[in-house]
Amino acid sequence: MTIKVAIAGARGKMGQEAVHTIMKNHNMELVSVLDYKEVGETLADTKLFPESFSVPIYLELGELYRKTRPDVLVDLTSPESVYQHTREALELGIRPVVGTTGFSDEELKELTVYAEQHKLGCIIAPNFAIGAVLMMKFAEQAAKYLPDIEIIEMHHDQKLDAPSGTAMKTANMISVYREAHSQGHPKEKETLAGARGANYDGMRIHSVRLPGLVAHQQVLLGGEGQLLTIRHDSFNRGSFMSGVALSVKKVMEIERLVYGLENIID
Repeated sequence: MTIKVAIAGARGKMGQEAVHTIMKNHNMELVSVLDYKEVGETLADTKLFPESFSVPIYLELGELYRKTRPDVLVDLTSPESVYQHTREALELGIRPVVGTTGFSDEELKELTVYAEQHKLGCIIAPNFAIGAVLMMKFAEQAAKYLPDIEIIEMHHDQKLDAPSGTAMKTANMISVYREAHSQGHPKEKETLAGARGANYDGMRIHSVRLPGLVAHQQVLLGGEGQLLTIRHDSFNRGSFMSGVALSVKKVMEIERLVYGLENIID
């Protein structure tokens, strides 16, 4: 069966990679694109893709669905619009694959209940890179033995959210095995606010934003006389595309919301 795919955010850097990935996949068909402003009738009109890319562009998800009937919506937009897109896609019977972070806990709970009640697959992935998912899984396991942990995530300077969704997901996974406790000296004092980073159950998360970076994270686990560093680096956005393709395939096989790629890989 050929999976019919729509993409929201096709003009972004991740979106452009996703367009080419879906177009090259013999088991998938890119049938439409969702955009927030008038940029032309087809992808070719944007001047970002070859003239042969005649995939239509729509401003409203409802119209997109009525005219192209996608099975899956790949959302690579922004934190401001991702919840609305995901909710509307589910209401239309489209299975969302979401690579945009920014959901609140309440929104995730609401979407989880809706997907389960309507038996619709939905995958929300803070990171599509398979190596990054393995990094998170390894850190989760190591936290059982080395519970004093700091996370340093580094991204390009155009990223809107901090900490990153990957860092938050990593901390959440670690917290299953790590008992919440404060780290560092009990009388520690910041002489400059924010110097110790964000506090997640006593763990510290540090966000770096610089031009030239793509997506990088290291988890530092300290013990008496030792330090374990688990690190992953994405050098270009092609590193995320195997996870996108896997998610499009897997979302057709499930009937619930899955948060994190680690839940769909062995």
